[in-house]
Amino acid sequence: MSDDTNAPEASEERGAPSRIGRVLLGVGLAAQASEDFRDMDDTIEYAESAGVPMPDLAAPFASGMMVVAGVGIALWRLPRVATGAAVAFLTVVTATMHDFWNADEDDKSGERLAFFGNLAMLGGALVFLREAYKK
Repeated sequence: MSDDTNAPEASEERGAPSRIGRVLLGVGLAAQASEDFRDMDDTIEYAESAGVPMPDLAAPFASGMMVVAGVGIALWRLPRVATGAAVAFLTVVTATMHDFWNADEDDKSGERLAFFGNLAMLGGALVFLREAYKK
């Protein structure tokens, strides 16, 4: 058995989890963002309640950006732009929209869950952002 890490089989084995991870993260981001479009009025209302400026423009723009970023990550097209958009979105939204530490008692649990879910997605997006810049 050869220890040649440049062999095609070795690079394919190393790349497979990355491909699977990119597809899962990208589809997850795009699907989650597309849910916002199903009830954009609620999405805008939620953004407004969090103090987002111009929520009637910001919410659809952000949701659309995440759909495009998710598809870009899944297909690995314009990976620097796609992963950068996901990182930017998740960084801002995680801390501002899901600030469970300021939430009412009734909302605290759901906001905490959303915060840590976004934090996990942000971690994945950061890994792929680094991968996008390696090439």
